Amino acid sequence: MTLKAHPIALGLIFFFLPATVLSGCSLSYLMHAAAGQIKIMRGTVPMQRALKDPTLDPLEMERLLLVERIKDFGEKELGLAPTDNYETVYLGSETNPVYTVTAAHKTRLELVTWWFPVVGRMPYLGYFDPEAAADRKQRLEDKGLDVVIWPAEAYSTLGWFQDPVHRNMLRKDPVELAETILHEMTHATLYVKGQPAFNETLASVVGKRGALAFMEAAFGKDSIEAVKARAMLRDERRFSEFIKELVSQLTAVYSSTRSDEEKLILREKAFEEAVAGFRDLEAELETGQFRGFGSGGLNNAHILAVALYHAHYNLFEKVIEAQKGSVSDSLEIFRMLSEKQGDLITLTKEWVS
Repeated sequence: MTLKAHPIALGLIFFFLPATVLSGCSLSYLMHAAAGQIKIMRGTVPMQRALKDPTLDPLEMERLLLVERIKDFGEKELGLAPTDNYETVYLGSETNPVYTVTAAHKTRLELVTWWFPVVGRMPYLGYFDPEAAADRKQRLEDKGLDVVIWPAEAYSTLGWFQDPVHRNMLRKDPVELAETILHEMTHATLYVKGQPAFNETLASVVGKRGALAFMEAAFGKDSIEAVKARAMLRDERRFSEFIKELVSQLTAVYSSTRSDEEKLILREKAFEEAVAGFRDLEAELETGQFRGFGSGGLNNAHILAVALYHAHYNLFEKVIEAQKGSVSDSLEIFRMLSEKQGDLITLTKEWVS
């Protein structure tokens, strides 16, 4: 399953600092990250210059103009932080800009994490070069870990650099484009160190609810775009319940007193049942955003990477519903929660209850 069929990596946080202050990751990884980011920074051009680029087709031109409207809507209507992001364009490649590597233990639902300054522990690494990502995947698998690589459609530098529009984003339809932009704008608005599930779930719910609000305002409540945005919301809610239940089932397997050998056998059965269960769910889904889930096989890294973005979606939506659908008012609730000590998913559950 690729990212174009599933928004698992929309919220990638790719971040690097000088080697003298970076620990928890190799110098070679740092150099790769620096080189990739510098290449993108050098290849970006202002939005107005990009709009005159003869290599852009009419659809790409149309999407670029839409980006400006989405960004303005996010800042003025949703309460997202004004930044200079998405005012430049990187035209160097039509492929996804980054590949994420996620690893997990085989007999427990626990992601491998890497520590970075400012952002804390992160449950994935980002690579600009797919071959480098594949090499890291192999090395992690050699250690006996479950690993998955996701091609990422977008990433945020959390305000450390000016994030450009990447050309691959310009092939999206309006709803998916709005969701991506608003998702990444959320990261630049509220990001909590060491709380990846909170950060990604918040960006996911703001991205989807914000995209619907934009479609209704820009094209009308009965427009094709608004109809699709509502369908994507319904599918998200269904899939969230599905992945939440799968995580619960696997937790029961791994927390039992059975041997590791028995757990490995039982998890494979759970994976097979999950793939079959998704086929039933897929018949109910109205859009293709989750198409292909499990088609390439499942492992703990795959499931936990998906759960990071989707398992708590319905929980966070309850906060928005409690604020009568206001994204901006909900952001203030989440900001208040972020100032407290402890796991923010647990604190959100307590607030909802």
